[in-house]
Amino acid sequence: MGFWGYYVVGRSDRPLAELAALSAVSEGLTLNERRADGWQIWEATVPEVGSMSSLARETGAPALFGFVMDSECVAVEAAGPESGAWNACLDREAMAGYLSGDGKEPDDLFLPARDAAERAVAWAAEAGHRATAEELTDVLTAPAEPSAELLFFRFLERLGVPEA
Repeated sequence: MGFWGYYVVGRSDRPLAELAALSAVSEGLTLNERRADGWQIWEATVPEVGSMSSLARETGAPALFGFVMDSECVAVEAAGPESGAWNACLDREAMAGYLSGDGKEPDDLFLPARDAAERAVAWAAEAGHRATAEELTDVLTAPAEPSAELLFFRFLERLGVPEA
């Protein structure tokens, strides 16, 4: 059985777990990694982490989370204070398997890969990073091999979120 849980990504001088936008789940958050320029990655194994739009407004910077499902796929929700909210999924084929039980498909809940890539480029620009739709589309259409977690971190890299 693989990992089930959230990665919460944001930029702030304060720990994200101390912010009002995440106060309902602060007890369930664990710092995974601090990165350059105030970026933080937190891990949560709670059923829901809240609103990325609220976190983006509170920090004044883009934020996103990825809900990893059994290390097979990732539901991504992102928001920027100016660029607004958007969503995507990583490994659409695996996601389709999870959604089929409810009679849904990835297109029912997530932006198509190309549209998500364009929104991700705007998110990255708002964060002060440079990203290309082509590189992001490659990640958004890639299989989660060897794991969805590694695919998520590749997505962060393509968004320009700096390494530690």
